Amino acid sequence: MKSYAIVMAGGVGARFWPYGTSRLPKQFLPIADSNDTMLQVTLKRLKDIVPIDQVFVITNKQYVDIVKKQLPKIPKDNIIGEPVGRNTAPCIGLASIILRQYEEQAKMFVVPADHLIENAEEFTRAVNTGLKFVEEKDAIVTLGIVPSHPETGYGYIQYIEDAFYKAEGSNVDIFRVKTFAEKPTLDVAKVFLESGDFLWNSGMFIFRADTMLIQMENYLPDLYHALQKIEKALHSAKYQSVLEQVFAEIKGISIDYGVMEKAKNVYVIKADLKWSDLGSWDEVFRIRSKDKNNNSIIGENFVKDSHNNLIMSPKGFVAVIGAEDLIIINSKDGLLICKKDRTQEVKEVVDFLKRKGLSDYI
Repeated sequence: MKSYAIVMAGGVGARFWPYGTSRLPKQFLPIADSNDTMLQVTLKRLKDIVPIDQVFVITNKQYVDIVKKQLPKIPKDNIIGEPVGRNTAPCIGLASIILRQYEEQAKMFVVPADHLIENAEEFTRAVNTGLKFVEEKDAIVTLGIVPSHPETGYGYIQYIEDAFYKAEGSNVDIFRVKTFAEKPTLDVAKVFLESGDFLWNSGMFIFRADTMLIQMENYLPDLYHALQKIEKALHSAKYQSVLEQVFAEIKGISIDYGVMEKAKNVYVIKADLKWSDLGSWDEVFRIRSKDKNNNSIIGENFVKDSHNNLIMSPKGFVAVIGAEDLIIINSKDGLLICKKDRTQEVKEVVDFLKRKGLSDYI
């Protein structure tokens, strides 16, 4: 029973304007302390889990050529272009029907392309334990991250504290999931942290293709039947037209809401990882290296009497005087100046540009 990694790389980068745009969203950019793009960093992290020819990338069709360029060693047939983004459930469903053509019970590890994980050995150990677990059981496993602070930008997973499964020699425990919780207020996040039985929801999943498709048939029957149409056309000349027709008709829905919150066979690995989903500019500031004034700076600059700022101007000179706690991003598509505690609102800029028909800037 082989294992496959599915890298979800279809995001449009709305929260990383103006550095990330719909033409080149954040997964294709070097954002962390590395010259590699987030997609390239993700692939390197998978090297001790699956061979490279068992890595599949699901992206939007407009990004297929970018993926091929950034990951030249991945077989071209392993890069799947969605006609239009429909959230994570259709993405994972599409990957499942494709992989069960290789093996009915293909073991799958689904990972977003734009997350940061520093302790790779612990990550590899956790994922390999999960893959062994789903080989033995009809289960869906998610990776839950031990929280380091009361974060309002992540969803949470509450688990039943008695370990369901202890992996021999790996020091990795798997627990039954009690409930999923949406992104909380700060006060609620503090309660979650103090309780000790809540984990951050990482958006990474481990399961067998047949197990996931059974759950989709149970809880997302419309999506399941739409996927059946695609599966029947997989090896025919009609595949692309059927794929486009089906994706034009199906509704977008997340795998969390569509399956994980409803299924009875959901488990979580308690993973003590240095992890971030890099969902906003303040998260980028948090993980990047800083100078003596706690500024993180990219590009030529003059910075005076300024503290606790993220300043990125990779293709232009920037001067900052007397500024504190700001996000300053300068690119050819625009200039963003934002308080660090308001970075979740950056998406509103992109929404504004769309409404005004200013697509050249996004």
